[in-house]
Amino acid sequence: MAITKIHARYVYDSRGNPTVEVDLTSDKGLFRAIVPSGASTGVHEALELRDGDKSKWQGKGVLKAVANVNDIIAPALIKADIDVADQAKIDEFLLSLDGTPNKSKLGANAILGVSLAAAKAGAAEKGVPLYQHIADIAGAKKGKFVLPVPFQNVLNGGSHAGGDLAFQEFMIVPTGAETFSEGLRIGSEVYHNLKSLAKKKYGQSAGNVGDEGGVAPDIKTAKEALDLIVSAIEAAGYKGQVDIAMDVASSEFYKDGLYDLDFKNPDSDKSKWLTGPQLAELYDELMAEYPIVSIEDPFAEDDWEAWSHFFAKVENKVQVVGDDLTVTNPIRIKKAIETKAADALLLKVNQIGSLTESIQAAKDSYAAGWGVMVSHRSGETEDTFIADLAVGIRSGQIKTGAPARSERLAKLNQILRIEEELGSNAIYPGKDFHNAQTL
Repeated sequence: MAITKIHARYVYDSRGNPTVEVDLTSDKGLFRAIVPSGASTGVHEALELRDGDKSKWQGKGVLKAVANVNDIIAPALIKADIDVADQAKIDEFLLSLDGTPNKSKLGANAILGVSLAAAKAGAAEKGVPLYQHIADIAGAKKGKFVLPVPFQNVLNGGSHAGGDLAFQEFMIVPTGAETFSEGLRIGSEVYHNLKSLAKKKYGQSAGNVGDEGGVAPDIKTAKEALDLIVSAIEAAGYKGQVDIAMDVASSEFYKDGLYDLDFKNPDSDKSKWLTGPQLAELYDELMAEYPIVSIEDPFAEDDWEAWSHFFAKVENKVQVVGDDLTVTNPIRIKKAIETKAADALLLKVNQIGSLTESIQAAKDSYAAGWGVMVSHRSGETEDTFIADLAVGIRSGQIKTGAPARSERLAKLNQILRIEEELGSNAIYPGKDFHNAQTL
């Protein structure tokens, strides 16, 4: 039942930067977890410990975090002799070992690697799939499991791509599918049509992909991007079956209390920057014209007034998702609920730094009637943990990038395997993705 060995090393993520990998051994074998890393990170996230030594990896090394696992966490956790299936106790021990509010002593990346590896070992100890172990920890509703609708990031802008487009992600959402596997197939077909259309309209280089597998043509406006995606949906033959979601990542272009949609231009005209209400009007126009079902980070992470103003106008019309706003942090989730700023959480395990805290963030969100979208990071790995997490907590929605690049597909392929394993014991929520935990 106990942990016998813990060993960390650095490996590389999908952007070629080092990240932490943890091997945890129990009497059931060796269990491995790799920690993802974000690009557009919120200032309120738990601290990802980087070395800062500019002579190696441009300062992005994780040797300190690796050493913290091997020299501090491993001996202490093994000595504590905690049952590997008791995730809450393991995570509580890790948090007390760190003792800081944002995990700055040991690093959220050090703590999370151990937390996730322990969860995999705990599932093996109980002889159940990882998603079942997570469902047990979360106290999830019994009965059929809910498979998530795959929100597939097919077109990139913002900090994830070149070009002038300010908004960071445009996603296709196959809500009209009957099953997860059908939804993924529809997404794949739309994606291939989108690539072809982008190349025809913007030249061969428009088929090149961004960090998360989406195409990144030289597009100027959100409307232009949405027109291209709608054309791809129609060309694939799925009009009415595929909706659209956006991750605006607006903190990236928030300056002096205004929103600069030309933020990549050093000579941007300040007279054209938008106030929060003006940006809200732009969203209203886009929602009226396109099948948009979800908007993430429509405003900057501390522009609470703009969030509440917008949510009051669009409640029950579109899902408003907090990412930089909430950073999977209970304190900020509570404030967002109280101020009626949003109605969905983007759940990223590395923003908070342990599995137990991630699950609690989801439960707090569900209790307020919110939806929860489990999410990858732009710096991803071959680890498929979040696939099982989405199924285990009945999130009904997962964001993993485009149906391209293996670090993205690894998660989607894992859900295909889970779907096959569950058979008739699985539900695909389709248009009910926001309320999936109640199904």
